[in-house]
Amino acid sequence: MIRITVALALVFILFLLSIYIGAWGKVPTKKDLSEFNYQRASEVYTADSVLIGKYYLFDRQPITYNDLPQHLIDALVAIEDERFYGHHGIDYPSLLRVIFKTILLQDQSAGGGSTLTQQLAKNLYPRVPNGKLRLAVDKVKEMMVASRLEDLYTKEELITLYLNTVSFGDNTFGIESASLKFFNKKAKDLKVEEAATLVGMLKATYGYNPRVFPENSFNRRNLVLQAMANNSYLTKTQKDSLSGLPTRLDYRDFDHNDGIAPYFREEVRKQLLQWVKEQNSNGAEYNIYTSGLKIYTTLDYKMQVLAEEAMTEHMKALQQSFEKSYGSNAPWLKDTKLIQKKIQNSPVYKSLERNGLSKEQILDSLNKKHTLTLMDWEGEKTLQASSIDSIQHYMKFLNTGSLSIDPTTGAVKTWIGGVNFKYFKYDHISQSKRQVGSTFKPIVYTAAIEKGIAPCTYFSAQEVAYDNLEGWSPSNSGKEDETYLNYSMEQALSNSINTVAVKVLEETGIPNVIGQAKKMGITSNLPHLPSLALGTAEIKINELIGAYASYVNAGKSVTPFAITHIANTKDSILANFQPVIAKQPAFSKETGMLLLEMMKATVDKGTAARIRSKYNLTNAIAGKTGTTQNNKDAWFVGITPKLVSITWVGLDTYEIGFKSTSLGQGANAALPIFALWLQKLNKEKQFNGITQARFENPSPTVLDQLDCEPIKRDGFFKRLFKNPNKTKKFKNNSN
Repeated sequence: MIRITVALALVFILFLLSIYIGAWGKVPTKKDLSEFNYQRASEVYTADSVLIGKYYLFDRQPITYNDLPQHLIDALVAIEDERFYGHHGIDYPSLLRVIFKTILLQDQSAGGGSTLTQQLAKNLYPRVPNGKLRLAVDKVKEMMVASRLEDLYTKEELITLYLNTVSFGDNTFGIESASLKFFNKKAKDLKVEEAATLVGMLKATYGYNPRVFPENSFNRRNLVLQAMANNSYLTKTQKDSLSGLPTRLDYRDFDHNDGIAPYFREEVRKQLLQWVKEQNSNGAEYNIYTSGLKIYTTLDYKMQVLAEEAMTEHMKALQQSFEKSYGSNAPWLKDTKLIQKKIQNSPVYKSLERNGLSKEQILDSLNKKHTLTLMDWEGEKTLQASSIDSIQHYMKFLNTGSLSIDPTTGAVKTWIGGVNFKYFKYDHISQSKRQVGSTFKPIVYTAAIEKGIAPCTYFSAQEVAYDNLEGWSPSNSGKEDETYLNYSMEQALSNSINTVAVKVLEETGIPNVIGQAKKMGITSNLPHLPSLALGTAEIKINELIGAYASYVNAGKSVTPFAITHIANTKDSILANFQPVIAKQPAFSKETGMLLLEMMKATVDKGTAARIRSKYNLTNAIAGKTGTTQNNKDAWFVGITPKLVSITWVGLDTYEIGFKSTSLGQGANAALPIFALWLQKLNKEKQFNGITQARFENPSPTVLDQLDCEPIKRDGFFKRLFKNPNKTKKFKNNSN
């Protein structure tokens, strides 16, 4: 018997020695443990210091011991390791209890006996599941590491390390990230019952998740409070009072698909990746997912919230009207040629095609129904559907891009790249180029006035057919007979008269108009065609908005920018980003004031008049609506003294447009997003400096230049010799 005991003891000692010398894998040395570095999530903040997003592999935001409230520490020690302050990493009485109950009494509920320091060791060096022997090895290694940790760190430092590394589930690590996620507050601001809720999760991060299993979490929290009372951290009265309180979550998920401004956060991520690449090429070692960078942006949190509310409110109603207008004959239901085209261009079809499947095999696969979750304005719906059903479902969705900036700097205030980032990743602000329609007309009129064409110059509204463009003849959207009418430039712009816009462009010269656009910051290729006046050019929103800013920025265009500065974990500035503003004005101050007055008329009595009549907005506003051919794109540009905003609405399925102009025109499809947003801003006193701002009063010279009849009718003799049924022909000589 003695020999057997000695032999077993020798085997056990050899087993321990083999672990110590690294036969089962290296045991971290004290040097390793002293040089430990966290993988920290990088954080994105708004201009008003609201945390709106993170970039991470593990969502972690380490904090110091001074940021930990005492009741949080008490809760942790009470429930997880009540003899924490009396042991040196290993609680031998607890360990013997576990061995006795588990091995001799076969009591599987005896617990693990691990101290907080041992748990910390496991957090720092996670186990690799590989059988019972490996589990025993890991347990011994954790005891060795725990002992070394106790030699290196104070109890306060160990508590801090533990709370900064422990998992709270949902890819969230550390008490600060958990506190922000579940209660939308920093750890230092946690109440006792909130701290107990989070500490209670540590035993089973999913089973005691207060969002998923509120009753389980509630009972576990009260068990933590009881442990605190048992260890004299709370009085019985305090424990009883706190135990009766309900759990009140303020849950905020920092998932990149959800939360506020997801398209903006993705744009910031792309810009940050480029910055990191440039820095690392010069010897730095930054990683946006692990370096704990702090990215401070230009976005206004409250403005963005209100903008998203306005977008959702309008787009939900517009989508219903859009689907109703097509009814049962909608192209996403009946146009088999279009449906087949969308199927064959879909990622899933192309993936199967690359794998060598035939067309018949692919279609057979895509027709099979399975459980799918589809986005709808009423919420996500889980149902049995095929991939083809999904493709047809998303063909019908209207989308949007909406951007607002400070026109003096280009600082982005709101950014909505689409209706739902989770289902529509494509950003219609930074990625999409669409025909801009009549929103290009102010640039045409700016060029005309700069050339010397007086604002009160009259242009006939009669249609013109261009011989060298195969008889292309722009027409106007209204039903009024305009054969004998002549419009002043202000009237033509405010009412978006197509025929006049083309004639103004011809009079100005296409090269002059294109040159004016370039001066205003437009870098996209522009067609050398008369149709340019009607906005057939394809331009990104974030490019067009910089040009419009010039009308309230002394003629100088700006480049929208999103990041103000980047800091490290200690808030030391690593980089500052300055506004990019044109050095020279693109036009004279007088021209700018003339155009602004013309666009004020658009809002007061032109195509955007519903801002006043329907939405009852009395703010100082200038603007321009836009609608492209076949009602494919709806636009609205809203200009106030301190904000410029552009909104686009249309379909990603470009083959489908609005059923009618009345539904798809810019004033109906795009303008309401701006109007609803401004209504919401008007109700918030914090924005009074913006919403109550007024434009500079126009000079007497400007007012004098606009002082003319808006419309003149042809005289008797001119009407007598004009054939109203004959389209006038014109040979375009512009180059």
